[in-house]
Amino acid sequence: QLQASGGGLVQAGGSLRLSCVASGNIAGINVMGWYRQASGKQRELVADITSGHSTIYLDSVKGRFTISRDVAEKTGYLQMNGLKPEDTAVYYCHAVLTDGTGVPVALLGQGTLVTVSS
Repeated sequence: QLQASGGGLVQAGGSLRLSCVASGNIAGINVMGWYRQASGKQRELVADITSGHSTIYLDSVKGRFTISRDVAEKTGYLQMNGLKPEDTAVYYCHAVLTDGTGVPVALLGQGTLVTVSS
């Protein structure tokens, strides 16, 4: 399972760091990342990081958000700087991993709310 944390209320221009910890019978984590869904909008992919540390970002967060991971701790991070009111959303951690039996598994964690006030 995935456990996300780090959301909260911040003023525009501020920073937050989201964390996502994977637990269970895990052989490897291929991809970790974050989706977000704002009220009344579709879910969108914010950032992903692969096992080789390749990253992709939503255009609107490039230069402000940084995704990273700690392989040993099975943890992913999303550092969000220069937050804007339009970043307000529920952020969901996701992962594509291989379990202990070699089966690929896609997981979506519970959301954590990020609210940016103007």
